[in-house]
Amino acid sequence: MSHNPLPPIAGMEAEILALARHTDPVFLPRTNLNLERIRSGFACALHMHQPTIPAGAEGELISHLQYMLDHPDEGDNHNAEPFANCYKRLGAIIPQLIEEGCNPRIMLDYSGNLLWGLQQMGRHDILEALQRLACDASLQPHVEWLGTFWGHAVAPSTPIPDLKLHILAWQHQFAALFGMEALKRVKGFSLPEMHLPNHPDTLFALVRALRECGYRWLLVQEHSVENLDGSSLRHEQKFLPNTLVARSSSGETASITALIKTQGSDTKLVGQMQPCYEALGLGRQSLGATSVPSLVSQIADGENGGVMMNEFPPAYSQAHHKIASQGSDPGTVAINGTEYLELLEAAGVQSGDFPQIQAVHQHKLWERVGSPPTRHATPEASPEATPEATPQATEAAIAHLQASDPSFSMAGASWTNDLSWVEGYANVLEPMNHLSAQFHQLFDPLVSEDPGMTKTPLYQQALLQLLLLETSCFRYWGQGTWTDYAREIHRRGEAAIAGWQN
Repeated sequence: MSHNPLPPIAGMEAEILALARHTDPVFLPRTNLNLERIRSGFACALHMHQPTIPAGAEGELISHLQYMLDHPDEGDNHNAEPFANCYKRLGAIIPQLIEEGCNPRIMLDYSGNLLWGLQQMGRHDILEALQRLACDASLQPHVEWLGTFWGHAVAPSTPIPDLKLHILAWQHQFAALFGMEALKRVKGFSLPEMHLPNHPDTLFALVRALRECGYRWLLVQEHSVENLDGSSLRHEQKFLPNTLVARSSSGETASITALIKTQGSDTKLVGQMQPCYEALGLGRQSLGATSVPSLVSQIADGENGGVMMNEFPPAYSQAHHKIASQGSDPGTVAINGTEYLELLEAAGVQSGDFPQIQAVHQHKLWERVGSPPTRHATPEASPEATPEATPQATEAAIAHLQASDPSFSMAGASWTNDLSWVEGYANVLEPMNHLSAQFHQLFDPLVSEDPGMTKTPLYQQALLQLLLLETSCFRYWGQGTWTDYAREIHRRGEAAIAGWQN
């Protein structure tokens, strides 16, 4: 087991940002697909996560996977080893399919908690499989890793200054495990719980942080977005790249390419490879002046439930053998997100050709505040605010709509729309917001004066507790043990900050 008490989550910000912001093609030099011959494609992603909890023998931080192994008689903890197998099995499945003459693709989203937990547990069998998936040249472009938040936080209720901390911490973790060259290939982003914020300032901060950290595209759920006129996405629009436009309450805008995850029962859709069979029925579409293949995008938990544990591997293999049986020139192919976008760009498609979308309910808001501006913020510059938009006017419009329109919400949208990540969780959210404020009040001036501060153990200890406190699991599983875990992490976070001040 790893004896390092801290994960690699900070200290190389300048190096990582310099590397991540490159604009070189990632998959285009290696792809074996010919865009002109493809009628449609399907892109499948698997999301993997285990939270970190203060539940070791002496209260130390351990992976929940370790806890499951240590307490096999509780709940469904007997699934611990099957889960562990799910985390590593693609390392065997992908090479086998290639050997059998198939041309598989998969996108992988592993939380920072999980990656650190595997290190803590000394699970070299899993880590070696993942290293092959991340680093083996023969497996590119078959495997694409997606970035995510280190601590599996849900974006709409995460303090705005912490969004970039989670993004950067994951990049640190991934680079420490698999190297900077592997990180250089990570250009797509997957939000925990597919939870897209729709409050203007949170969404703007998220999109700006993603762009600053080098991400080119984001996976979003179809019902979490709308067209700029407030209408739902057209059926055919869901199978094309869109441009997600984020506008702050001050009128600044930032944008990022979005691939649309269609609605449905996530694990069954991916577990039984529905995206492949849906793609078989789709054809090419016009995007600007170019004809392009339609793309079905899906993501599901990679380990959760019987379908993913048992049905996915044979269904995944069967789907790829079906594609391979079409011969050397299949009309429908497996294709990963960045590979698809780079092939479109090479064919002359420009991001300006993509339909523009925004987070759900924002049309109602901007009707009351004023017309969106057309200038966009970039990592290098921010435009002046438009006179129509002010934080005060925006908050007043939100308050009016919440009071007058029962369907209006600024809590964001996720793939668990029947679950609120906010209501009933003041005992977690208030300490979380308080700890975040304490952290930034102390460290922001220090880091501004000396960027090397992020290398210090005291900074990293405080950052670790902050990121852990924002893990979604402490709310997803309701009150009781999980909120007790959050309370203890909050206590340790305050102690870390107090230790620095003293």
